[in-house]
Amino acid sequence: MSQEAELPFPTGTRGEEAEQDPGALRQEIARLRQDNADLRERLHAHPPISLAQGVLMERYRLPAPETAFALLREASQRFNIKLHSLADAVVRTPDSQDATTRLADQARLAPPPLPGLRVASADQAHQGAVLTATLRHVLEITQTDMGNVQLAVGGRLRMEKHTGLGREFTSFFAFVDSPTTSCAQAAEDRRQVTVRDVATAEVFDEGSRRTILRAGSRACHSVPLVNRAGVPVGMVSSHHDRPLTGFTQAQLDALQGTGIKVGRWLSWHRQTVVLDALAHLHTTATALR
Repeated sequence: MSQEAELPFPTGTRGEEAEQDPGALRQEIARLRQDNADLRERLHAHPPISLAQGVLMERYRLPAPETAFALLREASQRFNIKLHSLADAVVRTPDSQDATTRLADQARLAPPPLPGLRVASADQAHQGAVLTATLRHVLEITQTDMGNVQLAVGGRLRMEKHTGLGREFTSFFAFVDSPTTSCAQAAEDRRQVTVRDVATAEVFDEGSRRTILRAGSRACHSVPLVNRAGVPVGMVSSHHDRPLTGFTQAQLDALQGTGIKVGRWLSWHRQTVVLDALAHLHTTATALR
């Protein structure tokens, strides 16, 4: 992840007040940092949806971007898939009008079991519920109340769930696309990574380090969510308010088991529920011609 942008010194009335009041200066710096993080998040988040609108317009000869967006939104709500996730799937789908129909006609498998995760039977196919249960389970194993879940999309990690972490943190790490974080290292190495002390760990660039420390995290542990081929399709990380001495082998084994079963569930979700949504998009878009 690139280093945090330099922040301009407050100007005008706000700047004059900040010069007179150290507390106001701190508040102004915090506001500017948050504005910077929010801008970075928006710059990363919007292009996939716009690109998907363009793909749908070209593929189905739709009259306007608004029409494509309405189709995306309706399918997103119907199949309980986040809009940006569906947009990513649209962009990755082959440029063939019947491709999604052929894929959705494949034999449908039941969702893989998730022993140990508290997921209601009605939510077994709901990605949001599964990721929430995954994060809760990992935080119970690692004995902390701060953590987040990311999904691997287009060569980067995208924040999906989080708890106990402030807005600056979640905006700054909304998308991770460089190796200067522990979660990116864990994804690249396909193994669990423990950062015992964020303040001294070499893996972070300084912008990432400052953001993590300001969130109250002094240590973190990242667990890859892997498919059957061992490829990470996501990441779950715990954050700790004090430096870590490490985890027991029993804890590490439990975390690895969670990464395997949730990774397989995520692969199933992409191959069934997401494909159903794409097939529905194909049907509704074709009907508009």
